[in-house]
Amino acid sequence: MKKVFSLLLVILVSIPLFASEKSSKDEEFDPTDLIMHHISDAHSWHVVSWGEGENEKHIEIPLPILLYSEGKIHTFLFSKFDKKTHIAQSKGQYFIYDHGTIYQTNKEGVVTKDSHGHIVNEKPFDFSLTKNVWSMWLSLIIILAIFITIAKMYSDKPSRPKGIQSFFEPIIIFVKNDIAEEQIGSHKAHKFVPYLLTVFFFIWINNLIGLVPFFPGGSNFTGNISVTMVLAIMTFIVTNINGSKSYWKHTLTAPGVPAFVKVLLVPVEIIGLFTKPFALTIRLLANITAGHIIILSLVCLIFILNTVIISPVSVLLSMVMFMLELLVALLQAYIFTLLSAMFIGMAVADEEH
Repeated sequence: MKKVFSLLLVILVSIPLFASEKSSKDEEFDPTDLIMHHISDAHSWHVVSWGEGENEKHIEIPLPILLYSEGKIHTFLFSKFDKKTHIAQSKGQYFIYDHGTIYQTNKEGVVTKDSHGHIVNEKPFDFSLTKNVWSMWLSLIIILAIFITIAKMYSDKPSRPKGIQSFFEPIIIFVKNDIAEEQIGSHKAHKFVPYLLTVFFFIWINNLIGLVPFFPGGSNFTGNISVTMVLAIMTFIVTNINGSKSYWKHTLTAPGVPAFVKVLLVPVEIIGLFTKPFALTIRLLANITAGHIIILSLVCLIFILNTVIISPVSVLLSMVMFMLELLVALLQAYIFTLLSAMFIGMAVADEEH
């Protein structure tokens, strides 16, 4: 508890000082740009910054860039992009980095923009190892370390759970008994428990990593639509591959329903196959991203109002939201796993209705 109050005191002191320095400048503060920068993926991993203006310095880790353009594969570090022109040269081709996106250009860095100010230069195929990718690998290392340790404890001489085993065992049992077996059935759940456990801990651990406000945390991995969409597609595949004859019969033929109703009901049922993963995608994406935006917005109030008076209220509300996000991190993992189990249970059920 003392550490929490100490952390709160440090933030209360440091943020007003930073706010006073910021307010002394003539620069216009743009909260939208700051928030979008923090919740977006990046090709470098920021560690720390200090100083102001021309004396401002950063420590960041440049991440590997992997591009494919005009039959050539380009590999280099993000630091190869010039800090002023944002141009990098590789194998006779030039690329320019603009707001998280890489475009093809020439030696002078000429870009073409449409009427809305968007760059329309051709984009190379970008397979770069971004911050989200490294964050995912970090979560995989943590998950493997946890479960290999627990599995080793179980393989040794049986004893009362202790340490890390005593913490995670109730959670594992909860996912198995109260989610998998409750929604799918005890006689069929064992087949899907490994998948549901993987999904639950993968989402939970990545949500927690995203809440760490310093390196190597701070990524918005589960707030990326590509990530949530792939997770939802995995549930979609597992659900429909294991669908019973009864499931497909009810979906495609709607037995016992008048023919004129089937014309409307069957298309709705087919559309429902795709709305389920869509709902999983958007629910996880929206809740995680919204949490990051709210916390950042509360901190930005100090600079928007351009006064240190609001800083105690802003920081206090941010801390409250942070604690709430710790609950949301677990809750969203639970909801995604529960809905996945529910969809699987509906698909593998044999009973006729």
